[in-house]
Amino acid sequence: MTTPIKFYQTGTFTVGNRLLSPEQRSVQSSLERSNSLNSGHRACQGCGEALGARYAVDAAMRATQGQLIAANATGCLEVFSTPYPETSWQLPWIHSLFGNAAAVGTGIAAAMKVKGRSKVRVIAQGGDGGTTDIGFGCLSGMFERNDDVLYICYDNEAYMNTGVQRSSATPAGARTATTMAVGAEPGAQFGQGKNLPLIAMAHEIPYVATATVADLRDLEAKVERAMSMHGARYLHILVPCPLGWGAASQDTIKLARLARETGLFPVFEAEGGEVSAVTKIRHRVPVEEYLRPQKRFAHLFGAKRQPQMLERIQAQADRNIKRFGLLDVEAAS
Repeated sequence: MTTPIKFYQTGTFTVGNRLLSPEQRSVQSSLERSNSLNSGHRACQGCGEALGARYAVDAAMRATQGQLIAANATGCLEVFSTPYPETSWQLPWIHSLFGNAAAVGTGIAAAMKVKGRSKVRVIAQGGDGGTTDIGFGCLSGMFERNDDVLYICYDNEAYMNTGVQRSSATPAGARTATTMAVGAEPGAQFGQGKNLPLIAMAHEIPYVATATVADLRDLEAKVERAMSMHGARYLHILVPCPLGWGAASQDTIKLARLARETGLFPVFEAEGGEVSAVTKIRHRVPVEEYLRPQKRFAHLFGAKRQPQMLERIQAQADRNIKRFGLLDVEAAS
């Protein structure tokens, strides 16, 4: 468990007037930061995926003393970071196809084992489209074989790179290019999609966790925890997309935090298929606070308000809170 720290200054080594000891500093605020995803990439302003990748990969680099290789699926992260012939990556990085990052990561790990380079670790990464849809079979195979790879999904809840089409991670009610805001129940349909963290847990792999870019220390701690283990591991990070979500670029962190505080995105850890820890909600907020700043949900409000859809989305959040025991009862009282 990590020691909770309340930051009164940001971007520094201090809390109030106290200097943080080196072991308490996050990777991004320490001299051990590797800048694995360096400046010069072409991500949109406020891109949650760029933030998530920078945090996660640097934490993995510190956990492995720089002995790390990454396989990366096609998608936003690959496109904005490697416009030919340039790259923003400062580690061995291999671009795979849209759907086989998990298989490529498995191959890299097998090659390192054969070569006797046991200290070299492997991560595979992709967006929700390349993970929950196109790459689902390869990922399930990686889990089933318990291959020594940490797979990281940067979930922005649609195919953002190709024009904001629905993926199986797109939430109900959201407008995308393929789920238009028309009809009696506009936006993405209820009852569709899949919950990849729960599917990963069903494989009973050593480690599964969720995180958001709103809690840097939690995200980094989970990456370091995952890299302390061997076998198949899965980390699912919520990374808001200002362009695809129709949100202000400065609201990326706020929206990620609201997703957790509403209960729509449970933050937890699981080992061997069983939940081992959850991040409690101290100040629960209604789902409307999270949905309203996003234009992809604008059709739920205004003149053609959809109260019945809002009630169904709230019910999903309530179910998550009950299912994972997310409510901090002491804080709520």
